[in-house]
Amino acid sequence: MSDASKQNLVYSKTIALLFGVSIRRVQQLAQEGIISAVKEGNANRYDLLPTIQRYIKYLTDKANGREESRKDSETESKKLEAEADLKRSKADMAALQMKELEGEMHRSEDVEAVMTDLVYTIRSMLTALPGRLAVDVASAATPAEASEIIRTEVYKILEELAGYKYDPEEYARRVREREGWRDLANDEDDE
Repeated sequence: MSDASKQNLVYSKTIALLFGVSIRRVQQLAQEGIISAVKEGNANRYDLLPTIQRYIKYLTDKANGREESRKDSETESKKLEAEADLKRSKADMAALQMKELEGEMHRSEDVEAVMTDLVYTIRSMLTALPGRLAVDVASAATPAEASEIIRTEVYKILEELAGYKYDPEEYARRVREREGWRDLANDEDDE
């Protein structure tokens, strides 16, 4: 580098004072490639005239809306991606809700509640069995006769359970209750 160009080299502090910004901002401008720095030892130095010209061009472009920083475009890209993800999620939720309303799909908590009701029904049938059979079994003449009485009652319970059918209306009722549509269904029945 010639002595003439070395005379135009100034420190970050001088550029900061000229531009009315902090020394850190001058370093950021150099990192972003807006102004050029020359490394001299541990310090950055700046060629005064080209640095001022490049900074004026940067400010002019920014004022005219032509400056597009990477951060702004990255932020806009992330924002658009997040909006698209949100719309996809809403569409997926709407599709799942529609399947639920059409009875093609059921929420796990609804299935659990219906199955729990069924289990309690079975439990009550089985726990009532000893009370219903106590007198009949006690009056049986032989163990084989007592066994046949018990077997007959167990088969009755099993046949009753075998008649259990999937009831889509039970699931629809639960959806209406959850969505607060119970009043609408009752209004339609009244008409």
